[in-house]
Amino acid sequence: MKDLYKNFDEQRVFYYFEKISDIPRGSGNTKGMTDFLVEFAKENGLEYSVDELGNVIISKKATSGRESDEGVILQGHVDMVCEKDADSNHDFTKDGLDLQIDGDWLYANKTTLGGDDGIAVAYMLAILEGDYDAPNLECIFTVDEEIGLLGAKGLDVSNLKGKYLINLDSEEDGKIWVGCAGGMTISNDMDVDMVSVEGIEATITLSGLCGGHSGAEIDKGRMNATITLARVLNDLSYEFDVKIASLKGGNKDNVIPLLANATIICNIDDIDDITKFLEDYEKLLRNEACEEDSNLKLKFEVEMSVVRDVINPKDLQKVLFLLNLLPNGVAAMSNDIKGLVETSSNLGIFSLEGGNLHMEASVRSSIYSKKIMIANKIIMLCEMMNGKIDVSGDYPAWAYKKDSKLRKTMIEVYEDIFKVKPEAVVIHAGLECGYFADMRPDFDIVSIGPNMRDIHTSKERLSISSTEKTFKYLTEVLKKIK
Repeated sequence: MKDLYKNFDEQRVFYYFEKISDIPRGSGNTKGMTDFLVEFAKENGLEYSVDELGNVIISKKATSGRESDEGVILQGHVDMVCEKDADSNHDFTKDGLDLQIDGDWLYANKTTLGGDDGIAVAYMLAILEGDYDAPNLECIFTVDEEIGLLGAKGLDVSNLKGKYLINLDSEEDGKIWVGCAGGMTISNDMDVDMVSVEGIEATITLSGLCGGHSGAEIDKGRMNATITLARVLNDLSYEFDVKIASLKGGNKDNVIPLLANATIICNIDDIDDITKFLEDYEKLLRNEACEEDSNLKLKFEVEMSVVRDVINPKDLQKVLFLLNLLPNGVAAMSNDIKGLVETSSNLGIFSLEGGNLHMEASVRSSIYSKKIMIANKIIMLCEMMNGKIDVSGDYPAWAYKKDSKLRKTMIEVYEDIFKVKPEAVVIHAGLECGYFADMRPDFDIVSIGPNMRDIHTSKERLSISSTEKTFKYLTEVLKKIK
């Protein structure tokens, strides 16, 4: 759908969202966005800088009479998570998104929308282009947030002049985020012995799950497809003589896998009994599933008689041991903040094929020592299997700041406009704010954004009315902040 921005009140916001939706911007593929932002700055006569990572900072001078007010930094990331439906032919490396409207919701056809965090980019571009009452502005466009906050980690913030930093990576209208968890990614690579066997090749696929963000949705009770299928395979192996040739689930460490599949070799005489076993297991899992996972399906497809390599029984036992004991999901709730997940982990990527095993797990916690504790559990399990372990993307938590003039002002402005007081909350997802607070303790930081649902999945959608409401709120904050 083209020129959709003409349907909305805040046309320039949606104009720019539509523009950047035509630019491939998956994590690690953001040069097109960097080039677009540089060209935008040049066309609008704005000062800009680009670092070696591709981060862009665009500055705009204060409205006349406001030169002495404290400067404001607006910040968001340009990259997006690339997920799509199984039947989609979309190529994230070269195709633009197919934007669609359903009532109040904006979404992309069969793919992630990139509202996380494309809407921040659109907000900042509309403000930089427009004639809004504001102090000196510095707009930071970071890269590769979704793969370890790499842009923010490598950004030099020492020369930024603003005191107030408004991160635009929230997904909840009516809530002001004031703290977040820290995290890291643990990867494990190992070789497994394969042996050649003859039998009937079949595929078991677990589908129909909701998936979601491994921080924001980790407490929703949604199943991890890889972990769940490993449970099925473990129980199946006790009942039947089955060998496993491959197992795969998930594409991003910070996304709860919604699809997993395994290739097995079994005896022809067991086909009917395995079919019945999986039908019963599907019912068992559906009984356990949350509402979002109610479309869960275990599909069993029998292929043909083959001779092929499978994991040897000893190593298979180790792999299933690892997957069934690996810490996954919520590990602890906060003792201080009701309803807040304190510590969690998510097996986001798993691939076992051709004798090579690769996995990546995301660990999060608002308490550093708890993050290390869960990480060590994963590492010890992998070390027992002689895995090659790598720890990356270790980013800091963003601690709640007791005294915050920015938070106070933003609560007052929201209440004045909408006649209801917003809720200041700490979240379990990771934000770039942790790096900014760590590098510049003098920054006063909050995070806001419009309502979004099911980010990091092909069901991701953005509320149009909330987007317009949040933009109105943001511009009013810029007008009132001193």
